[in-house]
Amino acid sequence: MSGRELPLEGCISARETALVDGLKRWVAIPSISTDPARTADVIASAEFLHDYAISCGLSRAEIWETEGHPAVFAERTEDPALPTVLVYGHHDVQPVDPLEEWEAAPFQALERDGKLLGRGTADDKGHILMHLEAIRGILDARGRLPVNIKLIAEGEEEDGSEHFEELVVRHRDRLAADVVVISDTGMLAEDLPGLTVGLRGMAYWEVTVTTSSTDLHSGVYGGAVLNPIAVLAELLAGLHDGMGHITVPGFYDRVRELTSDERAELAAVPFDESGFLRDVGATAGGEGGYSVMERRTIRPTLELCGIWGGYQGPGAKTVIPARASAKLSSRLVPDQLADDITRLVGEHLRRAAPPGAEVDFSLIHDGRWVLTPSRHPAVDAAAAALTKVWGRETVFIREGGSIPPVATLADQLGAPCVLLGVGLPDDRIHAPNERVVLNQLFKGMQAVGLLWDRYAELGRSGLRG
Repeated sequence: MSGRELPLEGCISARETALVDGLKRWVAIPSISTDPARTADVIASAEFLHDYAISCGLSRAEIWETEGHPAVFAERTEDPALPTVLVYGHHDVQPVDPLEEWEAAPFQALERDGKLLGRGTADDKGHILMHLEAIRGILDARGRLPVNIKLIAEGEEEDGSEHFEELVVRHRDRLAADVVVISDTGMLAEDLPGLTVGLRGMAYWEVTVTTSSTDLHSGVYGGAVLNPIAVLAELLAGLHDGMGHITVPGFYDRVRELTSDERAELAAVPFDESGFLRDVGATAGGEGGYSVMERRTIRPTLELCGIWGGYQGPGAKTVIPARASAKLSSRLVPDQLADDITRLVGEHLRRAAPPGAEVDFSLIHDGRWVLTPSRHPAVDAAAAALTKVWGRETVFIREGGSIPPVATLADQLGAPCVLLGVGLPDDRIHAPNERVVLNQLFKGMQAVGLLWDRYAELGRSGLRG
């Protein structure tokens, strides 16, 4: 791999420095989309990205308002005859609690041992700057891009992308592209290039059990009335059997079995199961009869994400609460539908509740699963680019996470979607001490630049496959 074979020849060092400096400044903006108190910060994040895109050489940038948080659109058209690549990312981030578990302030990025620690470094601000600095580098080296580039970065991905589909429909003509590159995924290891070809869908719910009209004195009423915490705990415990199988009737009915080719692809992926668990101090669990890799990628889940009820303050308060609540999520696989699973889980909880316990079950947000053909020309080109930069054959992987906008972009734009991300399993996204391995972003810059050269060679007709 000589420098002359890569599009960022002679300028990669400067781009690496600029990427780190830019990411530190962007991380300092706490763009938590789920927190109403951070609305101004999400707007400030969009403004930062707008200006940064222009500074990197995109000829136009706009902030697109939604009924929620704003998105950023930017573009550079070299020649209408060239292929157009749309890059998707998101500029909002997850909450940072529990704050006391962070090694440093989550919005003051800390560079250490080749990593940058801070909320949003890996998910997803680092990936966006990876693309923008690649653009700047190619323009510095060549003066023009081999393809036309568009960027859409939404501000609500971490809050369910509630307004993204409406945004895409409204701006469908502006977003039109020959291929969409989504960089919000990852690889299994630093030395193993991987290209995501499958994402699970999801449904996220809140359930509340109410057993009385008011809190009750635990001495006067204790032992004589239903306790909502006990009822809720029993309902939640009953969602799985002793082997980890989900007990909701009909839950598995639409689960698609893998083809022989898909099984071969999955089996070809090197995976250190013990290391995967050891890195986060976890113990294997879940659905019996499946490996850890299968549980986290191709099997559906029903997870308990939070539970509360009754007095939470210091000292004692001897009451039986009127209600208790929990948050649940489900990762869905082909061909499960979020509406069906929501109905099935809600019906099951209400049916299992004892008389006198009122169960309120509501959907917060959902998203569809995604499968990308691994033998599509656009995907083949991405795999070749990663192989060239990493010096090792690219493997095709399925991710357990969900990115609902991928399905929206595929449906509305009719373009192939390539899931090219460089994050790692121990980046601790969504958790305290989120971090990114900077060399992954540096290699990623080279890879996306090489990918655009390959897309230019394929041409618009070749990218359609």
